[in-house]
Amino acid sequence: MGRIAQTDGLTDVQTDILAAVRTFVDKEILPNAGDLERKDEYPEEIINAMKEMGLFGITIPEQYGGLGESLLTYALVVEEVARGWMSVSGVINTHFIVAYLILQHGSQEQRDRLLPKMATGDVRGAFSMSEPGCGSDVSAITTRADRDGDDYLINGQKMWLTNGARSGVVATLVKTDEGASSVYKNMTTFLLEKEPGFGTHGGITIPGKLEKLGYKGVETTEMILDNHRIPASTILGGPEQAGRGFYQMMDGVEVGRVNVAARACGIMIRAFELGIAYAQQRRTFGHQIADHQAIAFKLAEMATKVEAGHLMMVNAARKKDSGQRNDVEAGMAKYLASEYCHEVTTESFRIHGGYGYSKEYEIERLYREAPFMLIGEGTSEVQKRIISRALLKDYRLNG
Repeated sequence: MGRIAQTDGLTDVQTDILAAVRTFVDKEILPNAGDLERKDEYPEEIINAMKEMGLFGITIPEQYGGLGESLLTYALVVEEVARGWMSVSGVINTHFIVAYLILQHGSQEQRDRLLPKMATGDVRGAFSMSEPGCGSDVSAITTRADRDGDDYLINGQKMWLTNGARSGVVATLVKTDEGASSVYKNMTTFLLEKEPGFGTHGGITIPGKLEKLGYKGVETTEMILDNHRIPASTILGGPEQAGRGFYQMMDGVEVGRVNVAARACGIMIRAFELGIAYAQQRRTFGHQIADHQAIAFKLAEMATKVEAGHLMMVNAARKKDSGQRNDVEAGMAKYLASEYCHEVTTESFRIHGGYGYSKEYEIERLYREAPFMLIGEGTSEVQKRIISRALLKDYRLNG
């Protein structure tokens, strides 16, 4: 395993879980990822095996049929899975965020009904804030839910849904009350339950897969809502939580940013592994290229960046697990890990030389996957905005 990206202070249970996941990644994901990725094929057998391992319910409490593990355990599992193939970690990422939202903000009826089915993976979760005209500017969403008796009618178009087709429940942020005192208090999160698959069902249309540079295998979709009628009881937390959607979703995004940091760490760990292995195999001028100072220094810099990203991700997860807000720590971890992921993957690509450009080499896939980390769950620029605002508040000068 080497000595970088190790985590101190883990329990025996955490250690056993991670060892099992690493073995699974090495035996089942890495040997198949390249072929599945080139075909853009959903990794059905891999996902079924992950269901059997209980990974869909890793953070769901035991009373609902899950493993009841921490955010840290989940993040470290995601790091391992993303080391094998980032797309597989994407299958459980949005599922995890929705399960977290239901556990933290849902009504008891919503927890009792949905969490047991989510713990087994029989019901998958998707998470929806973005729209064609807005991403990080959440206040600019235009999808609306208007009261109609005891129900709501939802109209609009959502974008970039991971698991959009295969999900059975979509946590969806919409506008509800234009008369609210703040733009952030006129948004509500609904738990939209739907039939898995593409097509139209009861006012919800999932048109088809969006083609992407990387992040293949798992589907990314639009969701069109056309007079979709839904009862007020489907508001996350119940009808009394109308108008609380923005704050609920931001809580979910905080754990989502830890997740993206973990995925970025997984990609760059694998990129480093490939780079340092190739540097010892490839020979130029009578020496392995690792003997050349230019390459040796690259490896030192890459390993240092992997370690830094991993440590910040672990710190952000542990802070959230302690019950504290981790908006700054999650933003810093996501920002640093995603930027370093791109840099480490690029350096590994360069170490491979011309072979890095060949689809026969794994680094080519990682090179296309790494850029997604720069934009998933908020761009680096958005993270800097969150971090700087918090710092200026904490370090405000008196007078």
